[in-house]
Amino acid sequence: QVQLVESGGGLVQAGDSLRLSCAASGRTFSNYAMGWFRQAPGKEREFVAAISWSGGTRYYVDSVKGRFTISRDNAKNTVYLQMNSLKPEDTAVYYCSGKYVIPTSWTGTSVYTKPSDYSSWGQGTQVTVSS
Repeated sequence: QVQLVESGGGLVQAGDSLRLSCAASGRTFSNYAMGWFRQAPGKEREFVAAISWSGGTRYYVDSVKGRFTISRDNAKNTVYLQMNSLKPEDTAVYYCSGKYVIPTSWTGTSVYTKPSDYSSWGQGTQVTVSS
């Protein structure tokens, strides 16, 4: 499995921005579709955003559309989550996830939104947004 390490979390005020990074190692990064999930205290892990192995397809949960952007740099083995206009309800631990795929033109457009789709997870990074 690919190993994933998130960074970039922190304490910010409502309306601020943060960029999360997730560095991958151990396997060929471009063989992995990637996702970001979050989990607030007392709640289930929630899908946030996903990107195909090629970067050609991106998908977001409705609550972050227009505010968050997922991207990847396969040369740097890194996936990013740019978060703008942060709200207190965005407060959570954010997790990076990876799903192995065989890189084809079809999987290059495939994204995955369920936690059970992913076999690799990072340790999480805390994002706290104060009002």
